[in-house]
Amino acid sequence: MSGTQRPSGSETSADGDPRIGFLAFVAHEVRNPLSTALWSAELLTRLGPEERGGARGEKLTAMCLRSLNRVRQLVEDHFLCERLDAQGIPLHVEPVSLQDSLAEVVGRRPDGGPVEVDVEPTLKVAADRVLLDRALDALVAVAGGDGAPVRITARTDGDAAVLAVGGNVPGPEALADPRKGTQGDPKGRALALPMARRVARALGGQLAIEEGALALRLPRPSPEPDQPDTSAHP
Repeated sequence: MSGTQRPSGSETSADGDPRIGFLAFVAHEVRNPLSTALWSAELLTRLGPEERGGARGEKLTAMCLRSLNRVRQLVEDHFLCERLDAQGIPLHVEPVSLQDSLAEVVGRRPDGGPVEVDVEPTLKVAADRVLLDRALDALVAVAGGDGAPVRITARTDGDAAVLAVGGNVPGPEALADPRKGTQGDPKGRALALPMARRVARALGGQLAIEEGALALRLPRPSPEPDQPDTSAHP
């Protein structure tokens, strides 16, 4: 992946540079919640002590917190997209248990619908743990949008493992880089799938939408010397 290559799924703007539309979208998405947070904080400073501690103060504080969390998520996803595009992240690839990684991601979910994980404990992928965590978190967040229940299964396909995340799954166009005019996300996950797509590519895999599920394909580790690969036949 060279610095001049454009990520798959990008939309090209009128001047031929797909990054223009992408950056315009990111700027717009960040400005909206940031303006709300600043407006909420300004109103809080104008309230008297008694009013600030009442229902109105609680409402403004909650608005401020939600907006700042949205900005934080957008900024983190955007920076990771840019670093992956620039090959600016050294990868530490090792055998990683999909079941263990999913347990960590699901355990951190503060709210949302139920998540069912049906993945063999022995199934591992060759991945960078940090990047895999970010991708799995993004997939579960998207599939669990609007409180939808999420079901996660996995299978082997030759030298790869395919993780299927079902739930409130959008259409294939959601994998493309958003551009100016693309609908945003109230929780700041508008860049979740473009980020996960880049992670999959960096790890030698692929992210697609197959049969109504987010399908993350990643390479499996090479078998240990003199030991048969039994992960496909538990």
